Amino acid sequence: MVYSYTEDPYFQDIYYVGEVRFVPLNELKKQFPNLDQNTMEQIQQQGSQNFGVWDNNLSNYNNNRDSNIVQVLYFNFKTYMNEVYKVKETATGASKIILRDDQFDPPVEDYEAQFGKMSRSIEVLYEGVLVLGTDILLKWELAKNMMRPKSDETKVKMNYSITAPRMYQGRIDSLVAKCTGFADMVQLTHLKMQQVLQRMIPDGVYLDADGINEVDLGNGTNYNPQEALNMFFQTGSIIGRSFTQDGDMNPGKVPIQEVPTGNGGAKLQTLITTYNYYLQMIRDVTGLNEARDGSMPDSRDLVGVQKLDAANSNTATRHILDAGLFLTQETAECLSLRISDILEYHPAKEAFIQKIGGFNVATLEELNDLYIHDFAINLELMPDDEEKAALENNIQVALSGGLLDLYDAIAISEVRNIKLANQLLKIRQKKRRETIQAEQQANIQAQSQSNIEMQQAAAQAEIQKDQALFQTKAELEKLKGQLEQQRIGVEVDAKKQLMELEFQYNMQLKDAEISAMQEKIQSDQDRKDQRIKLQGTQQSELINQRQKELPPKNFESSGNDVMSSGFNLGSFEPR
Repeated sequence: MVYSYTEDPYFQDIYYVGEVRFVPLNELKKQFPNLDQNTMEQIQQQGSQNFGVWDNNLSNYNNNRDSNIVQVLYFNFKTYMNEVYKVKETATGASKIILRDDQFDPPVEDYEAQFGKMSRSIEVLYEGVLVLGTDILLKWELAKNMMRPKSDETKVKMNYSITAPRMYQGRIDSLVAKCTGFADMVQLTHLKMQQVLQRMIPDGVYLDADGINEVDLGNGTNYNPQEALNMFFQTGSIIGRSFTQDGDMNPGKVPIQEVPTGNGGAKLQTLITTYNYYLQMIRDVTGLNEARDGSMPDSRDLVGVQKLDAANSNTATRHILDAGLFLTQETAECLSLRISDILEYHPAKEAFIQKIGGFNVATLEELNDLYIHDFAINLELMPDDEEKAALENNIQVALSGGLLDLYDAIAISEVRNIKLANQLLKIRQKKRRETIQAEQQANIQAQSQSNIEMQQAAAQAEIQKDQALFQTKAELEKLKGQLEQQRIGVEVDAKKQLMELEFQYNMQLKDAEISAMQEKIQSDQDRKDQRIKLQGTQQSELINQRQKELPPKNFESSGNDVMSSGFNLGSFEPR
């Protein structure tokens, strides 16, 4: 692959890109039928040549390559062009726009004839095919079907989707490049191990012939080396003598001894250690540890530690997964644009409709007016055990806090997308919180209404109680008044009778006094007629004067004729 310099990991700012393909000549002729015989022969000669960098990268393949297979570069080139329109004003006053090439330049007199020009710069894509090693350009033309985002039709998409998440200053940091040297050392160490294994020989046996000759089996026969070896290999037992026949110390008392043959085992162990070292280096630079590939998990590691190791390994290779997701998403977006363009512009629209059916086309026709973000093309990974456990923990916390019910928890657990499940959890918690608040508000209102009703009932009962008490007191006071009136009436009647009786007594006493006084006066007058007569008028005046000076007689009783209400017989006195 060839591309322009870029530092964008998604190659959004490149202006050319291409790839080298190994194409047979017959396939090349099918793609470009206008090739003549001479051109085909020139291209065939390229197939048997050595082109430096390409053969260096693919040396093992090119050594036995068929000369009828040639290297062809297919590339795209992005540039700009002017889209020019001629504007003409019709007789009715309307404007008519006509497409022209970018060389259109109306003269001055046309401006007077009400001609105008409109233009804009848009991105365009050129497609080319070059035979490597030659100057033969099989194709160079403006692309017929250019993918343009509906949000900005002045932009154009390349025919290649490329991504390299680990790019720094235009250089791609490859995992393979990191571990190539260590992989070569692993192969070299493996070859050394094979050489050591080939040169390794089994351990030998040292046989002391003089020591065997000193051994007498006691049956008249000597202990020969063959019998000694057979006994040693079959039973592992050895017969020897500490002293010789002359009674001296026997230096060969152990006639058979094992002889180690060199240090091949130590060399092999060193090579195995080296092999493991370079293998570990490959795991370190790539991030693919034992927990990731499951080759040799440590029995002493806890499950949590193994999960952490696997998670670290996933982080080390996360860029590969991100790149795959980006390529899949970019391909889906390009397909959506292609389908939209087919339904809107392609001349074979009717054939396409017949192939997929009118009902499906009616569904796809909505793509014409949709922007790419309206498709909601998005890729999400399946959740792992840790994400599931975290989600389940959140659900349990929400359940214990009363922010979820069992129905919501089951619905959230059935969502396979962790992000959507968390969003659903937030929404259900929010709705549950609103429901709880509404219930609390309703309870508060109901409690307030109940309290108001209870207060009203208590106030009504108090009013009724007061009314009943007032009515009872009124009736009691009325009864007391009636009883008092009856008592006063009885008292009045009694005192009236008493006063009438006393008045009669007083009248009788008064009559008696008056009669007695009259009798006395009459007697006095009779005895003193002369004197009266003498005195005449003086005595009469004197009597009158005395009568005036005497105080009136009080005939009232001393309290018995006075009522409790203050009523007395004074009102009955003569006037």
